[in-house]
Amino acid sequence: MPDETLRGELTSLSLLDGARANDPGAWRRLATLYRPLVLFWCRRANCPAAEAEDVAQEVFAGVAKGLIGFRRDRPGDSFRGWLRGITRNQVLLYFRHNHGRPRPVGGSEALGQVQNLPDVLAEPADEEAEVSLVYRRAVALVRGEFEQHTWHLFWRTVIEGLAPAAVAEEMHTTPAAVRQAKSRVLRRLKQEMGEVLE
Repeated sequence: MPDETLRGELTSLSLLDGARANDPGAWRRLATLYRPLVLFWCRRANCPAAEAEDVAQEVFAGVAKGLIGFRRDRPGDSFRGWLRGITRNQVLLYFRHNHGRPRPVGGSEALGQVQNLPDVLAEPADEEAEVSLVYRRAVALVRGEFEQHTWHLFWRTVIEGLAPAAVAEEMHTTPAAVRQAKSRVLRRLKQEMGEVLE
């Protein structure tokens, strides 16, 4: 269930525009949405669980510094890809600074160890799983804004993939009402997340 402060915050700006404008609500939503994905990437790169939170904090500090310059100028550019790049850099920094602790190592030996780390963040191992993490988080953020009936109609058609006519019969309503409920929730998700979900 999303935090009460997140639920009612509607904005006409996209999420990224709100974060660029230093809107605290947009930053909370951005972190709530993407933190699990950043932690997933950290774990996949074999970052120790106790250190993954620190790496994630550094990732979001990097996002805060670089968001103003983030653009989607070329086909294939995405916020998620940009975020993956920042995470990759922070994971590499973590290993460069902490590999072989407590004995500090320098010089070409340490550089060789860092360069030989597997590049698990260069390309997603399972793009569908990554996207699923983000979508689940987005759905959780807006869930509390809809009546149970509306949410159930949305869930049965979009998440479970049932035909509107079948859901209408099951819920004793019309297919048009099912499509309208589905559209309302999807529109709200798009409004809340904007380009971030693309």
